[in-house]
Amino acid sequence: MRFITIEPGIFMQKFQPLIDYINRIVSLTEEEEKLLVSHISYRKLRKGQYFLQQGDICKFSGFIVSGCTKTFYVDDEGQEHVIMFAVEDWWTSDMGSYIAQKPADYNVQCLENTELIQFSYEEQDLIMREIPKLERFFRIIVEKAFVASQKRIVRNFSMSAKDRYLYFSSQYPQMEQRIPQYMIASYLGITKEFLSKIKRQLLLDQ
Repeated sequence: MRFITIEPGIFMQKFQPLIDYINRIVSLTEEEEKLLVSHISYRKLRKGQYFLQQGDICKFSGFIVSGCTKTFYVDDEGQEHVIMFAVEDWWTSDMGSYIAQKPADYNVQCLENTELIQFSYEEQDLIMREIPKLERFFRIIVEKAFVASQKRIVRNFSMSAKDRYLYFSSQYPQMEQRIPQYMIASYLGITKEFLSKIKRQLLLDQ
């Protein structure tokens, strides 16, 4: 295994959030951490800027250090449908496009100025060969993402709009303060007017 020299200040400041996240799942040695950092890059995006656009091939998977993104698609009538949001310590990409290297079904856009650490498709494959335990790490996070997606499908079929909103606000309270209400409504599969009605009724019930 080759040894990479990384300037300590840059390493700690920019990449430590990702290292801490990975070490909660698998334990990396100091040398493995430095090798990992040699294969990834740090990126800053402005509010409104796209990390990925629908139809492009997703070349990168991003770990969010600060900021917020939304993943959405635009249908043939120009209607926007929000699939997910991502904030600090979350991952963002079009997973299907990234894995298959086929055109993306989704857009990923920044709702705030966002800083993230990104893996290119080619570099991630190389990283997993050079640090085998990271293959287990990526398998685990993909499995978690799949389970979360399946549970969301069940909630959409089994819960009322009111209960879906209550679940969202209880599970992700920090997001509700950072995301426009019409986007939350789109994520929940309802109109912004209906979301406002739900929130008014909840206030009356208190």
